[in-house]
Amino acid sequence: MMIKKISTIASLTFGLLAAAAVTTQANASEIQSLRGAMDLDQNSSAPEMKKYAKDGEPIARDYVQQPPLIPHKIDGYRVNLKSNKCLSCHSWKNYREARATKISQTHFEDRDANVLANISARRYFCTQCHVPQVNAPPLVENQFQPITAISGE
Repeated sequence: MMIKKISTIASLTFGLLAAAAVTTQANASEIQSLRGAMDLDQNSSAPEMKKYAKDGEPIARDYVQQPPLIPHKIDGYRVNLKSNKCLSCHSWKNYREARATKISQTHFEDRDANVLANISARRYFCTQCHVPQVNAPPLVENQFQPITAISGE
């Protein structure tokens, strides 16, 4: 009786794995890499460099809790344990003179919502949440629509 159950389970498992493999192969043939039809071991040409806008107005957000996007180029900005170039303009001390957006109060709280005198270590590395934008077409088709509370529509 026990051998029959084990045999049945093994047969079902094998059948499901075979069906999954066929489905995966069919789906994989439909997916195309952003590299095009070029194999990974072949050299591809670098994509065209996009131009960043010069310092501009803040970029509108598309969803609640979206970190603000960076409306300027950040090439060469050093953000490491010893320095953070972003703070030279966006700190509470410098934002007025730099005419920049100041860092949110939430960046001065730890994970337990305790208010800190300095930026929280988990918020210090700006580019883990904030990214610069360029005027480039999407890499993949996208149906995203901002929520009406944000877009005002």
